[in-house]
Amino acid sequence: MTKYLISFPSDTMVLTDEEFPIVVADSHAVIEEAKAAGVYVFGGGVNEEVAPVLVTADGSVSSEINPGSDIRGGFTVLELPTRDDAVEWARKIAAACRTPQELREFMYDPAS
Repeated sequence: MTKYLISFPSDTMVLTDEEFPIVVADSHAVIEEAKAAGVYVFGGGVNEEVAPVLVTADGSVSSEINPGSDIRGGFTVLELPTRDDAVEWARKIAAACRTPQELREFMYDPAS
């Protein structure tokens, strides 16, 4: 089985105050469905109120992150048998969150 990252940047989710609790409930329902199906690995949202830092091999810490690595928004990691299955789960999450989802495949790592 392959692990897939399904994610969206936070600025793509534009909701009214009335829509927000409905989207939260719908997205939680899809996550519960993934858990019940045994495909859920991990998910959450990046806390954008805490600035990222870059930590080097010598332990130094900098507020400058790698170019192009600004990660914001929400993500879900699922373990699925096929890419078609991943596309279907991404579709369910997109419908629940009311925003398109990006789908990425993790490379196989025998140690993980």
